[in-house]
Amino acid sequence: MTWALWLAVLCCLLPVGITAGGAIHRRVLERFLRYAALDTASDSAARTLPTSEGQRRFADLLVGELRGLGLSDARLAAQGYVYATLPATPGHEGTALPVLGFICHLDTVPLLGSGPIRPIVHPAYAGGDLVLPGDPTQVLSPREHPRLRDKIGSDIVTSDGRTILGADDKAGIAEVLTAIELLRERGIPHGPVAIAFTPDEETGRGMEGFDVAGWGASYAFTVDGEEVGELNDETFNAASATVVFTGHNCHPGSAKGVMVNALYAAARFLSDLPPRQRPEAVDGRVGYQHPHTVTGEEEEARIKLILRDFSLTGLRQRQRLVRELAARTARRFPGVRATVTIEEGYRNMKPVIARHPFLIAAAEEAMRRVGLTPIRRPIRGGTDGAVLSYKGIPCPNLFCGCENPHSRTEWIAVDDMVKAVETIVELIRVWPEHVRGARRRRPEACAPRPAAPSSALSILTGAPSQEEGPPEVPRSGRRRVAATARPQPPKSLRKGATARSRPRR
Repeated sequence: MTWALWLAVLCCLLPVGITAGGAIHRRVLERFLRYAALDTASDSAARTLPTSEGQRRFADLLVGELRGLGLSDARLAAQGYVYATLPATPGHEGTALPVLGFICHLDTVPLLGSGPIRPIVHPAYAGGDLVLPGDPTQVLSPREHPRLRDKIGSDIVTSDGRTILGADDKAGIAEVLTAIELLRERGIPHGPVAIAFTPDEETGRGMEGFDVAGWGASYAFTVDGEEVGELNDETFNAASATVVFTGHNCHPGSAKGVMVNALYAAARFLSDLPPRQRPEAVDGRVGYQHPHTVTGEEEEARIKLILRDFSLTGLRQRQRLVRELAARTARRFPGVRATVTIEEGYRNMKPVIARHPFLIAAAEEAMRRVGLTPIRRPIRGGTDGAVLSYKGIPCPNLFCGCENPHSRTEWIAVDDMVKAVETIVELIRVWPEHVRGARRRRPEACAPRPAAPSSALSILTGAPSQEEGPPEVPRSGRRRVAATARPQPPKSLRKGATARSRPRR
């Protein structure tokens, strides 16, 4: 065997970062800077999908780049979804292994500040504060962002301070494409890999038009996490609530005994929400209820809230709290009527992922192979993968390295992007052995069971739901409370009780 052939074999066996670190840095940074400069903010008020033309233009660009990397079936589907398949290398086409997929989202949150996004590279970070030149009041400081202290010597990317950066999730897209490029260049053996880029994750509509059956993946990872090494197999359970207080308006000059001002009821409702259950007051495994929009006038006042909890029992308690607090508020203001509509959102993906432990084992081994210590933690939010998991494709979340997303001080270290690329490559490399091992130990663990598609439900009464665990995936449908099974009111509404965040599970 010649030295050249020995070297080629060695390169295929070594973790990718050992032989290609500098090239990864250059390529992933170049891609990310191009993508970050594009305006792909979604619009929660729009009824179309995607909700912005910028997302569609970005999707069209990515289809061209995927085809240029050899994914000839890359296509832009209806509603702005991008689908593509990296073909298996010769000899791995007929392995009958379940196809692994990767998902990232095209959109960013609506732009904060003003002007186009101008990504800035701060080379070889030396420590201390980074003053963002577009708005000197925006300062990236290790006091507020302690993980910056671990990035000495790394290139840091920020916006100029007038907008978000958009590393959530354009860093993930850049990392996936760079990983595909390296797989093809290095000739690393692998089975088929499915790729999808989705619109409107930030508006909660990312899975609305997703082609689950046609995509081709049996398992997947979203690449949308934060800290390097982070692996999320658990999300919140989510719901939203709309509370409407209806009063009676008339001319204020003749209002005595006639006017019923709904705004006062809305103000009282907001002030009575338990302060210890606000998102700014809790962390870890404690959920919250969060009013985010208030509109109204004398005749009608409308409050929109999001409700989050890691357990379904806790989510139901928060729903009951909103209903009972709205009813109590209406009683305090004679003539005011209160209506509450609750819509179910995504579910904690933990029960689904727990049935397929080899998924997490493969990701953790991939991280260790590139020198990372896996950090498994619940994500205080949701992902497209949480919804997809209940549609039959178990889908945990991998880190992309973005820090402080949804803010003008969002940042990312290029070295962390490199680690994400390496992790994706290694995950694809170790996937077959973990699937085969799982089949030997427990054949049913490698057979994802299809679930009923989830949908937003308008429900008028809360209901006790089965707690998280390995049993069947929850079915969509209207839930009603049986008279004999009605849960007790939340402690925050019982006489003499102190409101507290719960459950802490």
